[in-house]
Amino acid sequence: MSISVGFIGIGAMGLPMTAMLAKNGVPVTVWDANASQSARAAILTGVTVAGNIKQLVATTDVIFTCLPNDQIVESVYLNAGGIVEMLSEGKVTVDCSTVSSKVTQSVAAVALKKGAHHMDASMLGSVPQAESGEIGFVVGGDAAALEQIQPLLDLLGRFTKHAGPAGSANRIKMIHQTLVAANAVAVAEAMSLCEASDTDLDCFYDVVCNGGGFAYSRYFEKRMPRMREGDFSPLFMLDLMAKDSKLAQDLARDVGMNAPLLDQVVARLQDGQAKGLGAEDFSAVARLYQADKSV
Repeated sequence: MSISVGFIGIGAMGLPMTAMLAKNGVPVTVWDANASQSARAAILTGVTVAGNIKQLVATTDVIFTCLPNDQIVESVYLNAGGIVEMLSEGKVTVDCSTVSSKVTQSVAAVALKKGAHHMDASMLGSVPQAESGEIGFVVGGDAAALEQIQPLLDLLGRFTKHAGPAGSANRIKMIHQTLVAANAVAVAEAMSLCEASDTDLDCFYDVVCNGGGFAYSRYFEKRMPRMREGDFSPLFMLDLMAKDSKLAQDLARDVGMNAPLLDQVVARLQDGQAKGLGAEDFSAVARLYQADKSV
């Protein structure tokens, strides 16, 4: 492929995404604030490690970022020596981070002054989807720029939906995460109630997955077996789900909406963080109910 790609943020999602691009013949230049993260990508054929962000941006056409939060995204894009400082006409930046739409819009406005386009490409899925090339992308930004990056998204994912102007995808993702987080808490409570009332968990699982009722969810089907085995190894960390849910809570407050269920879900996730569960999978919210029973 003739498009050269820069990738900043070689973490749990960034590494398999870089590997997928390189596997498909896309030349990729990477950079991460943690040099050991970049080194993990450097062993891949077709991947080059940049000395700094300036070098990465200068030598690539499309720059992907996959970063933890608003503050780091703002720093990597807008600080001295950051991405925007080096942008030139025709380049496209694609931020796969889950951040507030305000941050995306501020970056997009500055990028546009340099003749570049900034896209928010919010991801649906976690590490297994990144490894298999089955991420779902919700994209905000210029429609023509989306056409330019679509071949890359097709390599990385199975679904792309244009949400509208820059920042639109962030809002879709935040609201999407309210459903995911609420489901996680509800499944944890249901499983705990089964255990506390000596209800057959195998029967319950089969009824929910195969009975045709509305209780079924993909989360329930995939996570319940792991939860029963006590496997909370992170596919998507509780810290990240708490962050995403808090962004959605902030959005609700910005528009003056009362969201009592979301408030309770955020509080429960923050309880998990306070108990030291932040680095575990977000399904580890179930551990809070085990703790409650032990009191």
